Amino acid sequence: LIHGDAAFPGQGVVSETLNLMNLNGYTVGGTFHVVINNQIGFTTLPKEYRSTHYATDLAKGFQIPIFHINGDDPEAAFKVTTIGMNYRQKFKKDFIMDLVCYRRLGHNEMDEPTFTQPRAYEIIKNHPS
Repeated sequence: LIHGDAAFPGQGVVSETLNLMNLNGYTVGGTFHVVINNQIGFTTLPKEYRSTHYATDLAKGFQIPIFHINGDDPEAAFKVTTIGMNYRQKFKKDFIMDLVCYRRLGHNEMDEPTFTQPRAYEIIKNHPS
């Protein structure tokens, strides 16, 4: 299941699903959650849309394994994907991979990210991809 970093803590359906995950009649044998964490929820900084350090902190209360992965390291992402799939298959429990990355071109084709996040996009512009 793919989530955005602002959507994971902000959409009620995520917390509702986590609350139901271990109840008879509602379990699906675990869900592999991938959070695409570009560190900007729409055009808002994390400190302006959540009260926790990580977007995935909501899941800590459910004792779900959470791996924070550098989006510039595809080998690490592959390794954690393998770990997550094996964990889900063996234990029938949820697993979260928080892929920390960046959005090179803004929120959509109409967004000019240097207006809302000038410092971040100066760094991103100079970052090799």
